[in-house]
Amino acid sequence: MSWNFDEHARREGTNCVKYDLRKEVFGVEDVIPMWVADMDFDTPDFIINSLSRRLGNEILGYSFRPPEYFSSIVDWSERRHNWKIEKEWICFSPGIVPALNFCSLAFTNPGDSIIVQPPVYFPFFSAVEAHGRKLVYNPLIESGRNWEMDFENLCNCIDEKTKMIFISNPQNPLGRVWYPDELSELADICLRNSILIVSDEIHCDLVLPGFKHTPVAKLSGKAAEITITCLAPSKTFNLAGLSTSSVIISNPNLRKSFNSVVEKLHVGNGNIFGSEASIAAYTGGDGWLDKLLNYLNNNVEYVINFCRDKVPEINPLRTEATYMIWLDCRSFCMTGKELQKFFVSKARVGMNEGSTFGPGGEGYMRMNLACPLKTIIKAFDQIERAIISIR
Repeated sequence: MSWNFDEHARREGTNCVKYDLRKEVFGVEDVIPMWVADMDFDTPDFIINSLSRRLGNEILGYSFRPPEYFSSIVDWSERRHNWKIEKEWICFSPGIVPALNFCSLAFTNPGDSIIVQPPVYFPFFSAVEAHGRKLVYNPLIESGRNWEMDFENLCNCIDEKTKMIFISNPQNPLGRVWYPDELSELADICLRNSILIVSDEIHCDLVLPGFKHTPVAKLSGKAAEITITCLAPSKTFNLAGLSTSSVIISNPNLRKSFNSVVEKLHVGNGNIFGSEASIAAYTGGDGWLDKLLNYLNNNVEYVINFCRDKVPEINPLRTEATYMIWLDCRSFCMTGKELQKFFVSKARVGMNEGSTFGPGGEGYMRMNLACPLKTIIKAFDQIERAIISIR
């Protein structure tokens, strides 16, 4: 099957956050939008066809998730990640961010501490603080050309009020793939201190060639007992608008507590099309995903080579997973607001400013590369001209 990732999907005028809110977010409409984490590629045809078939039934009443919903997740997990999960472990959530909030409510009490490791996906912060829990930072540390977990500081952060840690695996915005020994050390610390691990693994299918994802819960039976794993087809197959995610919990007591919160909030029904799309994605998505990963990898290589040869002021971190790239712009000696203003007003490129991802993000920009290469070429040509103007 042939899929054309060089073709730009039409997104303007569709109530699209990334495109139709540019004026509201950046102050101008003519920026190239490379911020919101969804893709400028058409949702795969096999998913659209599945949704079209379902529309043949013109009644859209109450529905439940069929057995194929669960079996497709089980099979995909084993096929793509060699991780065997059971149908009973799969809980529903209308998104990963809601799942993080549900975990705060299900497994902690007001005043308890939850650790996060910035720079990291910023909804982690509100999922803690919005419910009266204490947000504790264990910042990642730069080590040469990479970033690592600070295990020594992590141990220092823990006290009797520490109940849980949120991790991003693979890491957003850094694009890092955590190695098994790193995750094992984290799990050992959490096991010794009776701390739950909430592992956001929404980007697990977007691991680029040469790297391999390790689910935390796959490390050992003991690790699985304290791990809540958040998954979704939304990033992988461009389905974020369908609000359908899964939370994998093998520990029956934790699973009961999680499902109890979902039931109390009456958000567990989901929607017909989210279920249909999830089944189609996990059943027939292998070939499409493999081609996507190769395309994204080429986009990453283009950016790295361009920055090295044309704009050495920008030092990109080599993306290992996700379709984001973390751009080190500290050589500009600008504040975050100044960086954002420079890229928007001078280069007409809209990205996420690094400090929004918490401590350690200052001086960085996060760029979305899930778009046709010609878009990236245009963006960096504009960036080069903007940089030349201030050299």
